[in-house]
Amino acid sequence: MLRTKLSSITTPRAFRVLGFSISTSTVYPASPPHKHHVHPRHNPVILGGIGTLQVKDVVFSFKQWFKSSKNVLLMDRIFRILADLSPEEADAALGRLRLPLSERFVLDVLAHGKDVLSCLKFFDWVGRQPGFHHSRATFHATFKILTRAKLMSLMLGFLQNFTELRYVHRVRFYDTLVMGYAVAGKPEIALQLFAKMRFQGLDLDSFAYHVLLNALVEEKWFDAFRDVVEQIRMRGLDNEVTYSIIVKNFCKQGQLDEAKAFVEQLVENGRIGLSGGHMVGLIVDALCKRKRFEEAGKWLEEFRVSGMVSLEQAYGVWIRDLVRAGRLDGALEFLHSKKESERFVPEVWGYNILICRLLRENRLVEVFDLLMEMKEDQILPDKITMNAALCFFCKAGMVDVAFELYESRAEFGLSPNSMAYSYLIITLCGNGNTDEAYHVLKHSLEQNYFPGKKTFSVLANALYREGKLDKMKDLILVSLDRNIMPSASTYGKFISALCGARKADDGYMIQGEIKKINKVASKNYYFNTIHGFSALNRADIAAILLIEFQEKGHTPSRSLFRTVIYRLFDMDNPEKRFLKFLELQLSQLEPTCKVYNLFIDGAGYAKKPKLAREVFEMMQRSGIVPNLRSDILILQCYLKNGRISDALNFFSDLQKRRKIGRKLSNTMVVGLCKANREDIALEMLKRFRENGLTLSLECYEELVKVLCTNRRYNVVVNLIDEFEKDGRRVSSFIGNTLLLHSLKTHNLFETWFRIKDKCNEISSPSLMLGQVIGEFSGCFGVKQDFKYLEEAIQQCFPLDLYTYNMLLRKLSRINMDIALELFSWIRRKGYKPNRWTYDTLVHGLVKQGRTSEADRWVEEMFRKGFELTNATKLLI
Repeated sequence: MLRTKLSSITTPRAFRVLGFSISTSTVYPASPPHKHHVHPRHNPVILGGIGTLQVKDVVFSFKQWFKSSKNVLLMDRIFRILADLSPEEADAALGRLRLPLSERFVLDVLAHGKDVLSCLKFFDWVGRQPGFHHSRATFHATFKILTRAKLMSLMLGFLQNFTELRYVHRVRFYDTLVMGYAVAGKPEIALQLFAKMRFQGLDLDSFAYHVLLNALVEEKWFDAFRDVVEQIRMRGLDNEVTYSIIVKNFCKQGQLDEAKAFVEQLVENGRIGLSGGHMVGLIVDALCKRKRFEEAGKWLEEFRVSGMVSLEQAYGVWIRDLVRAGRLDGALEFLHSKKESERFVPEVWGYNILICRLLRENRLVEVFDLLMEMKEDQILPDKITMNAALCFFCKAGMVDVAFELYESRAEFGLSPNSMAYSYLIITLCGNGNTDEAYHVLKHSLEQNYFPGKKTFSVLANALYREGKLDKMKDLILVSLDRNIMPSASTYGKFISALCGARKADDGYMIQGEIKKINKVASKNYYFNTIHGFSALNRADIAAILLIEFQEKGHTPSRSLFRTVIYRLFDMDNPEKRFLKFLELQLSQLEPTCKVYNLFIDGAGYAKKPKLAREVFEMMQRSGIVPNLRSDILILQCYLKNGRISDALNFFSDLQKRRKIGRKLSNTMVVGLCKANREDIALEMLKRFRENGLTLSLECYEELVKVLCTNRRYNVVVNLIDEFEKDGRRVSSFIGNTLLLHSLKTHNLFETWFRIKDKCNEISSPSLMLGQVIGEFSGCFGVKQDFKYLEEAIQQCFPLDLYTYNMLLRKLSRINMDIALELFSWIRRKGYKPNRWTYDTLVHGLVKQGRTSEADRWVEEMFRKGFELTNATKLLI
């Protein structure tokens, strides 16, 4: 809705500009049938809340405005002929057009062209037509086209072959050569030719003199510039063009005070008239480039007050420079004030620069206002205006209008630029019109436009979401043809989708195309594609990619190897595939202990201890001595898969060939605990301690955990006592485990108290820990002061969020108001509540019948991305 989306604009003006009446009873119509029809996703366009503006009416209004530049269609036709037909066919086709050949028309066609070769073909064809003579102006325009395209070799070749052209006798030979070399940025050659002319008694005409003079300024040949200016003055050829170039010369050298004084003197002496505004604009531009905006504005105002110079050109320059400097509001304010007070109307390029910047800043109301002003003032739109209008309708949510104008582009000569293509594709995708977006992309490719990475990704993701894999495949292949590699996530999604659609071979073919462009894919790309093939049961392809990943200089993580190997065992002949993968890895990259370890780890992760041991023995047979990491991996492999006797036997062998240190000891104890074999773990612990080894904290944590789980609280108490006697402090993990079991049963506290009482250790350092266990067991009555409990726990072990969650759980059973205070306290302490924090709070509130409060906390919990536990869901 134009008015709903863009705010309100006075209805009468909007109606007058658009040129049609609107009925309040108008119903949003079905658009004309079209094979690429865009399904409307937006509401009708509302102006001022009075009536409904139909899409077809907006399209018609803008079409009529765009068609006002009638020559555009003819020029487009000329360039299509030159681009598509052979030279003989093009000559005949152009002849049939009966073109109105004149200097002005030829200059307009050359200015309209985008393709340099087609411009040269047209220049050549026109020069061969009876009755038309190329002028210095048409030569100059052609030279400028070649220069802008940076085709210096072509330009210089053109000049060297100049005498061979059929139409050379029709223009002044040396004048044209001097101009050509001057425009080509070769002032030294131009000056040599000029000197040769003078030696032969020839001279340049006024036009050629000024082309040479301007080139000397551009190339900063300031000494030669002064000499040529003197020559122009001696011949009486100086005019306002000369003065403008002199001003430009001052500005180029940073002599702005001299430039201002020169212009002021010209005005005082009556040497320039109203057209002197161009010189004022040059100085305004130079001041703005040096950030002297206030000075430029004052100087412009002085000339306005004098009324001696027409300032329309200078106003346009001022607006442009304000916009470029980010002073958009100032530029708009200036435009509106001058439009109102002096009836100033900018040229089309002035409007374009304002509209494009407003579009970038999403100021759509003002974009619409300016488009309507241009239409009302009968300013002919150019291609930039048309493209900006297309982008505007996309940004305003009126993709129906944008797409209809795009489909009608042949009627008014619209050639979308890359920005318009991107906006149209992205907006169509956002509206769910992926087929139309793909249609636009295909046309953009025909025009040699390829979307940027963002546009490509948007379209690729939209096609992916809708399962249009064939189109997505075409899109990606087209990008690879152009050596463009979109994001890794895009390729990853696509390959995953192909695998999911049982087209894994197509996915691998795409991977092959990537290799052909000899472009190193990113680490993320390989990561996504390897996971994609692995997840979809094509770990054989994933394994090949993993080898390639390493060949490209990337280092794979252990988890990536684990994933690929794990998935290999979901395929047929898994052991054969595993050994083939190992063989390929060893053949491509130097065999090392690290490589073998990755495969041992992967086999263990896949619960294949026998295969892991086979790799271990292969390593030994190849002459590589297993390192400590190798031994630890084999131990872990046996322990995690419940092969306890194999683990013990292997450990026994290890004792014969290496000294058992802390890492191997830790691996054995932790692994036995996780395998729920705490008796052997305790025996091992005792043996290691007797040998003088100090085991890691993790060993004691895992022992406490498994012993508590099996309710062997007497062993737990003795273990902690032994731990503390070694001078070590209870960790948060151990403390939290004790508190958790205290909440579940009184047995832990009773065992603790009985052992300590028997040993007469009631006053030992573990007294406070026993009191905390008793508090959580409920053996000391009900204490609701959470700060007291917090302080008591702090004396025993460091608190963490898990500790606070259990404290919250305890208090929520007794007093929810205190529990809510604790929740606030947790936040003030800098902790971020997690799923268990919220769930404990909700569970307690529901249990006490405070369901409305619970609902509010559930909403906050969901906003944070957390889910309720099953126990709380059942309670609710």
